[in-house]
Amino acid sequence: MKKLINSKSAGLALILALSLMAAGCGAADGGSNDAAPAGDSGQADAGESSASGEKIVNIGITDSLGGVNPLTIDQTWVNKYAMGLQFLPLVDLDAELNFQPMLADSITTEDNRNFIVHIDEKATWSDGTPVTAEDVEFTFLRLASPVIANPTLMLYAFEGVSDDGFVEEGATGVEGVKVLDKKTVQFTTKYPIALTTFENTYAFYLHTLPKHILEKYSEAELSTLDWFNHPDVVSGPYRLTSYDVDHYISYTANEQYWKGAPKIGKLNFNILDSSQIYAGLQSGEIDVTHHTMTAIPQEDYENIEALENVDVVYGSPVTNQSVFIQTANIPDEKVRQALVYAIDRNQILEQLMKGHGEIVDGFLSSASPFYDESIEPMPYDPEKAKTLLAEAGWDGSQTLRFYVNSGDGTFVNAAQAMAAQWAAVGIKAEIQTVDLASLMTVAGTTDYDLFAVQYTYAPVDPYPDIAWLLGGEGSWTGYGDDQINEALSSTQTAGSIDEMKSFYSVVDKKVQEEVPMFSAYVISAQGAVNKRLTGVNANVYGFFTNVHEWDIAE
Repeated sequence: MKKLINSKSAGLALILALSLMAAGCGAADGGSNDAAPAGDSGQADAGESSASGEKIVNIGITDSLGGVNPLTIDQTWVNKYAMGLQFLPLVDLDAELNFQPMLADSITTEDNRNFIVHIDEKATWSDGTPVTAEDVEFTFLRLASPVIANPTLMLYAFEGVSDDGFVEEGATGVEGVKVLDKKTVQFTTKYPIALTTFENTYAFYLHTLPKHILEKYSEAELSTLDWFNHPDVVSGPYRLTSYDVDHYISYTANEQYWKGAPKIGKLNFNILDSSQIYAGLQSGEIDVTHHTMTAIPQEDYENIEALENVDVVYGSPVTNQSVFIQTANIPDEKVRQALVYAIDRNQILEQLMKGHGEIVDGFLSSASPFYDESIEPMPYDPEKAKTLLAEAGWDGSQTLRFYVNSGDGTFVNAAQAMAAQWAAVGIKAEIQTVDLASLMTVAGTTDYDLFAVQYTYAPVDPYPDIAWLLGGEGSWTGYGDDQINEALSSTQTAGSIDEMKSFYSVVDKKVQEEVPMFSAYVISAQGAVNKRLTGVNANVYGFFTNVHEWDIAE
C-alpha cells in the first residue's frame, strides 16, 4: 500500500498515500461479474475466453477496495490502481523509479514553485473528445471542494487554496491552477517544493476526470454519483463494469484507448484471503499477484516458487511493515524504545519472511538513494527494555491496543510473536485484526496505541509521507519535532543527492531516538506471473503502465 502527505508544520505539499480515513462506498450497481473467488468453478483461467471470445486475466489481491469514486477515495495502492486503469494519472513511476508520462508528456519548473504540465497531444477520452488542461483544472477544483471534502488529498500547498486544503464551494478557478492553453496547465505552490515531490505527491495521484461529462453535476451530486460505478467515458485502458469492495473488481477493455487497444478483453481483481493465493496460482484461477496489493503468506513462498506454471519475482525492499505509535497515548519515549528493544526483529524476518527483506530503523530502506547505512538498527535486548520500563515507571497495568491488517496473514503472525515478546518484559498488548478499510478508519482517530500497516515510502521522494506522519497532532503518530521539520524542509531546496541524504539522516536518527514509529521489517515481497502471460512488468512500481500490451501466449 501506499501513501503520501505533506505536513502543515513542515510547510510542504501534501497528499496521503495511505490516508487518514478510508472512504466508504457500497457495492456497485449489481452488474454481471466475470470474476469469482479462487476455487469457484465459474472463474475463467488466463488461457480461457469469455462467452464472447475475449481473453481474461485475473489478478489476485488481498487488500479490500475503499471505493470507486476518484473524488472520495484514499490513496492506498488498491484504490490508486483501481482508479488509474480508468482515469490515468499525469505520470507514473516505472520499475527503475523514473517518472514516466501517462496523461502528461512533460512536467517542468524553473523555480520549484511554478510547475508547467503539458498534456499529451494524442490523449483522448474514450468518446473521442481530447483530454484538455480544463479537465485537469476541473478535477483539481473538485478534489479541493469543501462539499466533497476528500479526507486525504489535501491541497493547501497551492496558491488560492485555504489552509484546510479547500477552495470555496462552487469555485470555477483558483490562483494555484491556471489553464495556459488547451493542453497546458500551470500549478503554483505557496512555497518551493522539489520537482520530484510535485510529481510523486500530486501528478502521481491526480486522476483526471472528463469535465464535459461531469460538469453538469453539483459537487454534492458528484460525491455519490452512480456514474462512477460504471463509467462510459475514460482515458485509461479499462473501464469498470462491476465491483464488490470485499470480493472483486471487474473491467472491460477500452477499445478506443489512445495508447492502443488492450489485448486482454477483461481484467479482474479478485479480492481474496491470503490463504487462497497459492491455490489460485496453482490452479491457474489467479494469473498475477502484485508486490504491494497481495500479501502472500510467507509459508507459501517456497510452494509458489516450486510451481511450474508461474514465474516468481522478488521486489526491492521498499514495502515497510511500519508500526505507528500514537504518542499522545504513549508519551514516554523510554516506553516506546522498550517496545523496539523487546522484539527480535531479525528472528521474525528469518522465520516468517525467510530473510526476504531487511531490518532498518526509521523510514528509509536500502532501495532509497537517501538511505544512511551508518544507522545501525536497535538490537534485540529484552534486559534493556526492562530497564527502560523501570525508569519510566511502567507498572504493567496498561494494555496496549495494537491494530493490524487482517488481510496480511504473515504480519498477523508477526504481531502475535511481538506481543509474546512484549509480554516477556512486562508489556501487555491486545491485538485487534481488522480489514484494511477499518484499519484506515481507526488510523484517523487516536483510539489506538499502536497500529501496523504495509507502507511504501517512495524511495525517490519520501518527504511527503514522513512530513505527514511526523506532523504533530492529527497525524498517525501525534509526534512533531522542530529539528525534523527543518531537515525535511531543507530536502526541498537541497542541491544534490548527498545533501538530501544528510537531511534524511537527521530524520531517521531522531526517529530512532524517540520512536514515534518503527519498522518491524522491510519486505522484499514476492510477486508471481503465470507463464502464459506476456508483457507483464512484475515490479512494485510500473506494474500497470503497459497493461494494454499484456497478452496471453498462444
